Order: sequence, then C-alpha cells, then structure tokens
Amino acid sequence: MKNVVISGTGLYQPPYVITNAELVQAFNAYADLQNARHADAIAAGTQPALVHSSVEFIEKASGIKQRYVLEKSGILDPTRMKPRFAPRPDEQLSLMAEIALSAAQQALAAAGLQGKDIDGVLCAAANMQRAYPAMACEIQQAVGAGGYGFDMNVACSSATFAIEQAANAVRSGSAKRVLVVNPEITSAHLEWRDRDCHFIFGDVCTAVIVEAEETAVSAERWRILGTRLVTQYSNNIRNNAGFLNRCEDTDPDARDKTFMQEGRKVFKEVVPMAAAHIDAHLRELGFEPNQVRRFWLHQANLGMNQLVLRKLVGQDVGDDLAPVILGEYANTASAGSIIAFHLHRADLKAGDLGVICSFGAGYSIGSVVVRRD
Repeated sequence: MKNVVISGTGLYQPPYVITNAELVQAFNAYADLQNARHADAIAAGTQPALVHSSVEFIEKASGIKQRYVLEKSGILDPTRMKPRFAPRPDEQLSLMAEIALSAAQQALAAAGLQGKDIDGVLCAAANMQRAYPAMACEIQQAVGAGGYGFDMNVACSSATFAIEQAANAVRSGSAKRVLVVNPEITSAHLEWRDRDCHFIFGDVCTAVIVEAEETAVSAERWRILGTRLVTQYSNNIRNNAGFLNRCEDTDPDARDKTFMQEGRKVFKEVVPMAAAHIDAHLRELGFEPNQVRRFWLHQANLGMNQLVLRKLVGQDVGDDLAPVILGEYANTASAGSIIAFHLHRADLKAGDLGVICSFGAGYSIGSVVVRRD
C-alpha cells in the first residue's frame, strides 16, 4: 500500500468581521421589532415574547467572540437578518467556487504544485450552492485540474470524510493527487433570528492536498496513518431545506429550512461518542491517547472540546495540546478542524503524532491520524 500524505493546506478568510456586541445589538433590535408587532398575542399569552441575547450569554454558551462573514450588512439589518448576496450570471464563477479557488491556490503553493498536477477534486461542505452541475466540477475547471470532481456532504464531518475518500483514491491509483476543498458559507443557512443559535457560525473555506508520499515535493508532509468514519442517525441537528420544498407548498423561509439543533442533547450524546471514537481509532493503530502531540478537533463548542479531551487524557488540557480557533472564527462546520490544523501545526517536529477529528449532524464522526514526516 502506498504511503499517503497531506502535503499542503490553504485557508480563505472572508473580509468582514461581526463581533458579539454587533450581533447582539442587531438581534435585540430584531426582537424588539417582533415583540412590538405581536404585542397583542404576547399579552394574550398565545405567543411568547422574544428574549434579548447578550455577549455574556454567547461567550458562556460557546466560547465564540466573533466570526468572519462574506457579507455583513444584511445580517445586521434587524428587518432582514440574513446575508445580502447578489445573484451571479451562469457564466460567472460562483461564490462558493470563488472562495474554494482562493483556498486551493494556497494549498497548491504550499505543496509545490500547480492546478494541472491535480486529478481529483472533492468539494465537501455542509451545504452546496446548487444541485448541479457539481460544485467540484466548477472548482476543478477554475483550478485548472484534470481527472474528476464530485461533491459530498456529511455536514460538519464533510472534510474528514473527504480526506478518507482522497486517501483511498490515491492508494487505489484512481487519482495521483486529490484536492479537498471545504467552502463553508454557513451564514446563508444559519437562523440569525433564533437566540439559541444566532451566534454559532462563520464563513470560511479550507483546502487540503492529499497525494502519495513518493510524489510529494513539499518540505512539510503529514503521513496519514489511518482514517476512521462512523455515522449514527439523529434528528438533533437538522436542516429541511431541499429541492422538494417547492413541491410541498411550504414557506421557503420557515424555521425548519435553516439550521436547527437540540443543543443540550447534541452535547450529551456526541461528546462520549467522539471521545470513544478517537480512543478506539488510536488503539486500533497501536497508539495511546497520551502519545498524541496535538488534537485538532471540530470547532463547535469550547465546552464540548474540553470534555472530549478530558475523557481521552484524563485531565483538563490547554491550547498547546488542543488548539481552539472558535473565539476568532466561530463554528465553521466541516472547516473547523482543518483551520486548527492549518494554523497550529508548524511547531510540531518530525515523528510527532496528531489527530484531526470532526463531529456533527448525522451524527457523523471522522478522524484522521497523522504523523509529521
């Protein structure tokens, strides 16, 4: 079997920042407008009043302090509360492909490659901009790659699931070098009008180059020692937006057409699953959790990550063992663990062991055990 490595990564960071204070101000203004509009129903007890959000509530619940977004004004408009994107003609590069191209070019440069060296493109994200043609095919053309491309969606685990498919493609010989891109425009499917989740997500795109060790020319290589995936059906994280909606005669702006979750249930159920998954994967490969130099975990909730690590290593850990990028980037769906890997790996030495792990809707959990060559 060929040794497969991650030879380059890239990160696209949107131009706009929304702080918690800005977000709270917009949400509270929206809540006041809605409470005034439905004052009679609220007074009659047939409709609850919307409760204000606060910076303290957000940071205690999540550890998030800000987020990057592709468009800011629409989100902070109390009469709109969603991004304001202009439609593009079919001949123009789509928004998702545009940010994927930026991240891909960085990853290619880091790997010492050009677009023509790639013969597989996987676009893996929580939502796709359109049904077809596949986003990956458009990204493939924009990058100048050959071979094939296809889209895949396993929600917040899309990146790790795609890395396994890329590694398998290289090992089997169906591709020589695979580009995995994770364009997460989460601002478009977040419900900014819901106090329980209005602060969770941010926009971003990450990219990873996966290739055979024998062909890699980059100075920095991370050998993929193993990948492990698992899914278990759950309704606790859900989004009902889809192509059947128009045939169901339902409101396209209804609450269930955006991100929904039962946060407490997710926390309670996913934490032990994720910890057990990582532990089993490491032991399968002949390692103990305390041999891992760094964990790059899914970035959804600070408390969740802390508890997963506590179960794994038996104690509280700091950013050196498990870097957290939530404060700056917020939850970026499948891209979160890849951002952590991209930003926090340079100090590791040859032979150091690391785990990239994501967990999310499905439930889905994916882990990639790597070692710096």
